[in-house]
Amino acid sequence: MQNSGRDKKDGKIYVVGNKPVKELLMDDPQKVDFVAFRKGRQDKGVEEILELCRTRNVPYKSVDAKELDYMYRGNHQGIAARCAALSYTPLEQMLEEAVDAPLPLIIALDKVQDTGNVGVLARTLYSLGGAGLIVCQHHGAYLGAGAMRSSAGALNKLPVAKVGNLANAMKDCVNYDYHLYCARAVTGAENIYTAELKMPAVLILGNEEKGIRPGVSKFAHGSLEIPFLREFDSLNVAQAGAIMVSEFAKRLR
Repeated sequence: MQNSGRDKKDGKIYVVGNKPVKELLMDDPQKVDFVAFRKGRQDKGVEEILELCRTRNVPYKSVDAKELDYMYRGNHQGIAARCAALSYTPLEQMLEEAVDAPLPLIIALDKVQDTGNVGVLARTLYSLGGAGLIVCQHHGAYLGAGAMRSSAGALNKLPVAKVGNLANAMKDCVNYDYHLYCARAVTGAENIYTAELKMPAVLILGNEEKGIRPGVSKFAHGSLEIPFLREFDSLNVAQAGAIMVSEFAKRLR
């Protein structure tokens, strides 16, 4: 039986203790965001857990006792794994199955960190028949209770893949014959309302401050923008994503 709990401030989910964390890493490592262990702890139990982290590509870090107590206010035995509130889908499985979705469109999020935006995007994508969501393992939004609430449960139904290297994931999408689009207002970007939209497709949405990284965008076949009829700074990623997903759905129908 796994020991788990929630940080009462933000609904974060933790599995704690040697045996529960070890079992989680063996059974469902994709669900783990990172493992934190108490600084200075050196014993066979923690070494076994860290080796599992290394072999299963799960981030881990050493923290002081005060930080660990702050993360989980219970008997954590010096180790805690922060978990998502969902189980992830392997990217290869998503790419194979997405072509059969009502709307063969996947959204890839390049370091989008706002939990609410991710939840709203998942809600829109699922309701319009979208195929899945790709998120970054590092510096991506935490898909815990808050994301679940904002998605109205869609994150429990929509396939979500978590990848360590988004650029490599985009290369895989191209190899699976997906058409990749970057959502960004740059020279040469096409108007979303008049562009020819090819599917199956991946729509890449970037961090609201830094946008899409060059290493990710280089795999895209083109860029799409939303033309504004009034002078305005920008839409947030959930709003822009919803507009673009609805255009893909409109063309399909």
